[in-house]
Amino acid sequence: MIVTLTANPSADRAVVLSDALVPGEVQRAVSSREDAGGKGVNVARVVTAAGAPARAVVPVGAHDPYRVLLEDTGIGLDIVEVAGRARANLTITDPAGETTKLNLPGAELSATEAEALTAGVVAAAEGATWLVLAGSLPPGVPASFYADLVSAVRTRWGVAAPLIAVDASGEALAAVVERARPDLIKPNHEELAELVGEDAADDVDVLAEAVRRATALVPGRVASALVTLGADGALLFTAEGAWRGRAPKIQVASTVGAGDSSLAGYLLADLDGASAPDRLARSIAYGAAAATLPGTQAPTPADLPAGPIAVSDFATPIATS
Repeated sequence: MIVTLTANPSADRAVVLSDALVPGEVQRAVSSREDAGGKGVNVARVVTAAGAPARAVVPVGAHDPYRVLLEDTGIGLDIVEVAGRARANLTITDPAGETTKLNLPGAELSATEAEALTAGVVAAAEGATWLVLAGSLPPGVPASFYADLVSAVRTRWGVAAPLIAVDASGEALAAVVERARPDLIKPNHEELAELVGEDAADDVDVLAEAVRRATALVPGRVASALVTLGADGALLFTAEGAWRGRAPKIQVASTVGAGDSSLAGYLLADLDGASAPDRLARSIAYGAAAATLPGTQAPTPADLPAGPIAVSDFATPIATS
């Protein structure tokens, strides 16, 4: 069982344009769609579509329109009732696959609602293999929320506690790495740089810098790290070694949710008992599949790219081009 938390869920609205986005102009859309989004929800959708058990813990109100979208996904749900409404995220994609995102902050959670959400996650974690803490935190919730939640889960379930994966950024990710030593983090290159207090904009060799930063974290501060690099593939670091996987060539429809699908692919491979290189390959395949679909659709095994994903360990020289 994979349990996910989406503390700051969103109704993801995707708009496809016939021409490049021009700020200040009126443009007509070719198509649009709306999905129940949020990183944890996306992971649960992909896991469920692959036929594996998953449950998503989500704070949502009884009369929130987002709830209808959420229930329509067909995923297992543990809903925590809150007063506010889920935010809306808007993604605009042009014919070249260039994506512009507008993310709203979300409704504020009260202290009582945050406590109820913590209790809901701790209860849902019983018997789970993985617990995924994913996405931004809503207003009103301290940056230490994920770190405190990890402590609560491990205290309640002890040696039976699930492995914990964190897909977050900024202060929330820094706090959980500093205080809780998660079993897996899934930053992209920029989030990894921010985590170690550096600026990715200064990087000349993205691969070398990602390797340097990740090896400073694994395994001392986190047990493993899956670092996504977009079209350049991904890196995996564990106590046993480090690997690079190259992304297949695809026609990009939308990159929204691709990182969530990458994490889901990794976890699905882990449930199957796959080796580290195979977990990385499955992660890249799912991320690539998601990028070929419009909006934030969950890829299925039938959507995965044909052919193997090339994975090399760092004992073998790897070109950075």
